[in-house]
Amino acid sequence: MPLWTLFGLWNANATTGWPDGADDGQEGLIGMPRFAPERCAEGCEECAAVCPTAAISVHRDRSGAERLAVDYGRCVVCQLCVEACPTDAAMPSHDWAFGARDRCDLRLDGHRAERKTPVASRQGFRRSLHIRHIDAGSCNGCESELQALDNPFYNLHRFGIFFTPSPRFADLLLVTGPVTYAMRDPLLRAYEAMPDPRWVMAVGTCAVSGGISGGGYACGNGLEGVLPVDLYLPGCPPNPAALIEALLMFLDRAPQRVKGGRIVE
Repeated sequence: MPLWTLFGLWNANATTGWPDGADDGQEGLIGMPRFAPERCAEGCEECAAVCPTAAISVHRDRSGAERLAVDYGRCVVCQLCVEACPTDAAMPSHDWAFGARDRCDLRLDGHRAERKTPVASRQGFRRSLHIRHIDAGSCNGCESELQALDNPFYNLHRFGIFFTPSPRFADLLLVTGPVTYAMRDPLLRAYEAMPDPRWVMAVGTCAVSGGISGGGYACGNGLEGVLPVDLYLPGCPPNPAALIEALLMFLDRAPQRVKGGRIVE
């Protein structure tokens, strides 16, 4: 009997029962920083000054008071804001699941933008979703996390979610990378080849907003203005558990945990 067969029999089922109360495999992970704007000192812009992607800004509202604004869609989870903040207004956290259907839910600025028009029901896809992944200029950080979805621990197939090599059989186009100019046309052709109904998921901060290289000589700002996005998942990179939770949320099998830039407890 092959050694790996014996190893499998000895260890039994290696797949986690998560998200039904079991281990998610992300214990101790440092996630998106949390912010408490009420702790900000007057005139302090330390966190905004060190942010490499302009995810943090300080502006004045109509009353003239300074207000901290955070765009988690630009956050690369570098923790520089946490290190620079003198008042603990920026704090470390373990909040790794930031999937959102609306881009406005990734912004913490005290204002709620108008939401999208509700889309058609995804009831018929809740138990069988096929994904076509397109690498549109990624550094391969997101790809390493995507590969982990098919390992024995996470076993994405148990949810009825599968990757397909052809866009003609795909329901969801999963895009990583800032969308380089060289990949823009192949990305559009893949989208056009998908049958209706079809959806788009931006995975990683690069796909959501361009990330570190956004707006450079070789790329734009992610999927903004390229394709209509139905699901946003920032992170650099988002981990496998965050990917699974976002996909389940998209299929209405899990609640959205972030609204208006805040985790819903």
